[in-house]
Amino acid sequence: MLLLAGCAGSSARLLAPARPAIDPAAVRIYRTPPHHYQEIAVLDATSGATFIHGSPEGEAQALQRLKEEAAKVGANGVIVTLVGDRSRGVLGLGVSGGGISSGRRNFVAGEGSVSGGVPIVQNSAQGIAIYVFD
Repeated sequence: MLLLAGCAGSSARLLAPARPAIDPAAVRIYRTPPHHYQEIAVLDATSGATFIHGSPEGEAQALQRLKEEAAKVGANGVIVTLVGDRSRGVLGLGVSGGGISSGRRNFVAGEGSVSGGVPIVQNSAQGIAIYVFD
């Protein structure tokens, strides 16, 4: 589980020159574009990995990472373009049976195998870092 928790991340691709960094608490999340703004960067962020599907906590973590990335490039807002689950593979489990041998002949007492997998997902958020003019 500790390995899964370390899988969170974020990135930014600049569209315009960065501004001086600001406090992430000053970055506002927008679901629709405000009036009078400049696009600064395209952002991508993920939460730590979980099993089966994401969670509200993971979504909040991914949105917080968007705010942190926006703050690094001096953006005071983020227009969220996508929030959802992102597949990160499958955790596979397997159990195999064996047999018993005696002398020249092998007698199989029980043979078979069981296997399965559990999907690993992360909450994902994407957005555009913007500078909103007052």
